[in-house]
Amino acid sequence: MNPAVPKNRRRSRRDHAFTLLEVMFAMVAFTTATLAILALVSQSLENARRLQRPPIYAEMLASQFCLTNQLLEGEQTGDMSEWLGESGKGYVWDTLITEEQTNKLFRVDIVIEKDNAPDPVSKATILLYSPQSPAGTLDGATGPR
Repeated sequence: MNPAVPKNRRRSRRDHAFTLLEVMFAMVAFTTATLAILALVSQSLENARRLQRPPIYAEMLASQFCLTNQLLEGEQTGDMSEWLGESGKGYVWDTLITEEQTNKLFRVDIVIEKDNAPDPVSKATILLYSPQSPAGTLDGATGPR
Protein backbone atom coordinates (compact mmCIF):
# COMPACT_ATOMS: atom_id res chain seq x y z
CA MET A 1 0.00 0.00 0.00
CA ASN A 2 1.11 3.45 -0.74
CA PRO A 3 1.41 5.47 2.48
CA ALA A 4 0.88 8.70 0.55
CA VAL A 5 -2.77 7.79 -0.29
CA PRO A 6 -5.16 8.59 2.57
CA LYS A 7 -6.84 5.68 4.29
CA ASN A 8 -10.36 6.60 3.13
CA ARG A 9 -9.23 6.66 -0.56
CA ARG A 10 -7.78 3.17 -0.45
CA ARG A 11 -10.09 0.52 -1.89
CA SER A 12 -9.84 -3.11 -1.27
CA ARG A 13 -10.32 -5.73 -3.90
CA ARG A 14 -13.76 -6.49 -2.45
CA ASP A 15 -15.05 -2.96 -3.22
CA HIS A 16 -14.67 -3.48 -6.98
CA ALA A 17 -17.01 -6.50 -7.26
CA PHE A 18 -20.83 -6.65 -7.30
CA THR A 19 -22.64 -8.06 -4.30
CA LEU A 20 -24.89 -11.08 -4.62
CA LEU A 21 -27.92 -8.89 -3.98
CA GLU A 22 -27.02 -6.52 -6.84
CA VAL A 23 -26.56 -9.45 -9.22
CA MET A 24 -29.94 -10.92 -8.22
CA PHE A 25 -31.73 -7.59 -8.77
CA ALA A 26 -30.10 -7.26 -12.19
CA MET A 27 -31.21 -10.79 -13.13
CA VAL A 28 -34.80 -10.10 -12.03
CA ALA A 29 -34.88 -6.88 -14.06
CA PHE A 30 -33.44 -8.60 -17.12
CA THR A 31 -35.87 -11.54 -16.83
CA THR A 32 -38.87 -9.22 -16.43
CA ALA A 33 -37.88 -7.20 -19.49
CA THR A 34 -37.28 -10.35 -21.54
CA LEU A 35 -40.67 -11.85 -20.61
CA ALA A 36 -42.44 -8.59 -21.44
CA ILE A 37 -40.83 -8.49 -24.86
CA LEU A 38 -41.69 -12.16 -25.53
CA ALA A 39 -45.33 -11.57 -24.54
CA LEU A 40 -45.50 -8.62 -26.92
CA VAL A 41 -44.02 -10.63 -29.79
CA SER A 42 -46.40 -13.53 -29.09
CA GLN A 43 -49.41 -11.21 -29.13
CA SER A 44 -48.25 -9.61 -32.39
CA LEU A 45 -47.88 -13.02 -34.04
CA GLU A 46 -51.37 -14.05 -32.92
CA ASN A 47 -52.83 -10.85 -34.35
CA ALA A 48 -51.01 -11.46 -37.65
CA ARG A 49 -52.39 -15.01 -37.79
CA ARG A 50 -55.89 -13.74 -37.09
CA LEU A 51 -55.62 -11.26 -39.95
CA GLN A 52 -54.60 -14.00 -42.38
CA ARG A 53 -57.65 -16.14 -41.68
CA PRO A 54 -60.72 -15.40 -43.76
CA PRO A 55 -63.49 -14.07 -41.53
CA ILE A 56 -66.13 -16.74 -42.03
CA TYR A 57 -68.75 -16.84 -39.27
CA ALA A 58 -72.03 -18.70 -38.93
CA GLU A 59 -73.69 -15.41 -38.04
CA MET A 60 -73.18 -14.28 -41.65
CA LEU A 61 -75.49 -17.04 -42.79
CA ALA A 62 -77.85 -16.45 -39.86
CA SER A 63 -78.48 -12.94 -41.15
CA GLN A 64 -79.69 -14.43 -44.44
CA PHE A 65 -82.21 -16.62 -42.59
CA CYS A 66 -83.49 -13.52 -40.75
CA LEU A 67 -84.31 -11.90 -44.10
CA THR A 68 -86.54 -14.75 -45.29
CA ASN A 69 -90.25 -14.77 -44.48
CA GLN A 70 -90.70 -18.54 -44.55
CA LEU A 71 -88.76 -21.32 -42.90
CA LEU A 72 -89.18 -24.98 -43.75
CA GLU A 73 -88.23 -27.67 -41.27
CA GLY A 74 -85.41 -29.93 -42.33
CA GLU A 75 -81.75 -29.95 -43.23
CA GLN A 76 -80.14 -27.73 -45.82
CA THR A 77 -76.58 -27.53 -47.07
CA GLY A 78 -74.66 -25.32 -49.43
CA ASP A 79 -71.39 -23.74 -50.45
CA MET A 80 -70.28 -20.50 -48.78
CA SER A 81 -69.01 -19.20 -52.12
CA GLU A 82 -72.70 -18.69 -53.04
CA TRP A 83 -72.87 -15.99 -50.35
CA LEU A 84 -69.30 -14.70 -50.17
CA GLY A 85 -67.78 -15.31 -53.59
CA GLU A 86 -64.02 -16.04 -53.66
CA SER A 87 -63.49 -15.68 -49.91
CA GLY A 88 -66.06 -18.43 -49.27
CA LYS A 89 -64.45 -21.06 -51.50
CA GLY A 90 -63.66 -24.26 -49.67
CA TYR A 91 -66.28 -23.69 -46.97
CA VAL A 92 -69.65 -25.46 -46.75
CA TRP A 93 -72.62 -24.75 -44.51
CA ASP A 94 -75.17 -27.08 -42.98
CA THR A 95 -78.37 -26.02 -41.26
CA LEU A 96 -80.99 -27.88 -39.30
CA ILE A 97 -84.30 -26.06 -38.95
CA THR A 98 -86.78 -27.37 -36.37
CA GLU A 99 -89.96 -25.91 -34.96
CA GLU A 100 -89.27 -25.06 -31.34
CA GLN A 101 -92.78 -24.03 -30.21
CA THR A 102 -96.25 -24.34 -31.68
CA ASN A 103 -96.41 -20.60 -32.36
CA LYS A 104 -94.08 -20.72 -35.41
CA LEU A 105 -90.90 -20.25 -33.42
CA PHE A 106 -88.11 -22.01 -35.28
CA ARG A 107 -84.66 -23.05 -34.12
CA VAL A 108 -81.94 -22.77 -36.77
CA ASP A 109 -78.65 -24.58 -36.07
CA ILE A 110 -75.89 -23.44 -38.43
CA VAL A 111 -72.52 -25.14 -38.85
CA ILE A 112 -69.78 -23.94 -41.21
CA GLU A 113 -67.00 -26.36 -42.08
CA LYS A 114 -63.86 -26.16 -44.17
CA ASP A 115 -63.45 -28.92 -46.75
CA ASN A 116 -61.70 -31.97 -45.26
CA ALA A 117 -61.38 -30.38 -41.80
CA PRO A 118 -62.38 -32.48 -38.78
CA ASP A 119 -63.73 -29.58 -36.69
CA PRO A 120 -66.26 -26.94 -37.70
CA VAL A 121 -65.02 -23.42 -38.35
CA SER A 122 -68.07 -21.76 -36.79
CA LYS A 123 -71.37 -22.70 -35.16
CA ALA A 124 -74.45 -20.68 -34.28
CA THR A 125 -77.97 -21.33 -33.08
CA ILE A 126 -80.72 -18.78 -33.50
CA LEU A 127 -84.44 -18.68 -32.80
CA LEU A 128 -86.65 -17.06 -35.44
CA TYR A 129 -90.32 -16.22 -35.33
CA SER A 130 -91.78 -16.81 -38.78
CA PRO A 131 -95.60 -16.62 -38.84
CA GLN A 132 -95.81 -17.04 -42.64
CA SER A 133 -94.06 -20.43 -42.54
CA PRO A 134 -96.08 -23.55 -43.28
CA ALA A 135 -97.13 -25.77 -40.39
CA GLY A 136 -94.28 -27.61 -38.75
CA THR A 137 -94.27 -30.90 -36.87
CA LEU A 138 -95.55 -29.20 -33.69
CA ASP A 139 -98.40 -27.47 -35.59
CA GLY A 140 -99.85 -30.66 -36.98
CA ALA A 141 -97.66 -31.44 -39.98
CA THR A 142 -96.94 -35.12 -40.39
CA GLY A 143 -93.17 -34.74 -40.63
CA PRO A 144 -90.34 -32.38 -41.51
CA ARG A 145 -90.57 -30.94 -44.99
